[in-house]
Amino acid sequence: MTPPQALPNGTAADGTPPAAASLCLSTLTKRVDFLRAARAPRVVTPGFVLQMRARSAGEAEGIRIGVTCSKKVGNAVARNRAKRRLREIARLVLPEHGREGMDYVLIGRAKVTASRAFCDLRADLIRSLAKLHDRTQ
Repeated sequence: MTPPQALPNGTAADGTPPAAASLCLSTLTKRVDFLRAARAPRVVTPGFVLQMRARSAGEAEGIRIGVTCSKKVGNAVARNRAKRRLREIARLVLPEHGREGMDYVLIGRAKVTASRAFCDLRADLIRSLAKLHDRTQ
C-alpha cells in the first residue's frame, strides 16, 4: 500500500488531514528553551497556560512547540493524557494560527486539561494565540 499524495495545502488527495509527523512543527527539547519561554508573555486559559517567545534571527526556523505538565496535574497517566491532548490541539491549530519564528509552550493545568472538552481546548488555544499576537505587534 502506498501513502496518499499530499496536496500543497497540506491535506491528502482524499481530503484527510496530514499525519502528525508530516507537519513543520518541531519540538522544544532543551531546558534553556523552556526557561526562555517562561520569561516571555503568557496567557492563562481555563484549560492550560500558553507562553510565546519570538526567537532571534540566528535560531532555528519554523514553529517550535513545547508541552509540559507538573505533578500537580496528577499521576503519570493523567499527565501523559493531558500532554497528548495539548500536543494534538497544537498540531491542529498552530500551522494555521501560529507564526514562523516563534516558540510556543503549553502548560497543562491540574484536573482541567485532561477532562476539558477537546473543542473547548482548541478554542482556548485559538483565542490565546490571537491575544498574544496582538500584544506583540
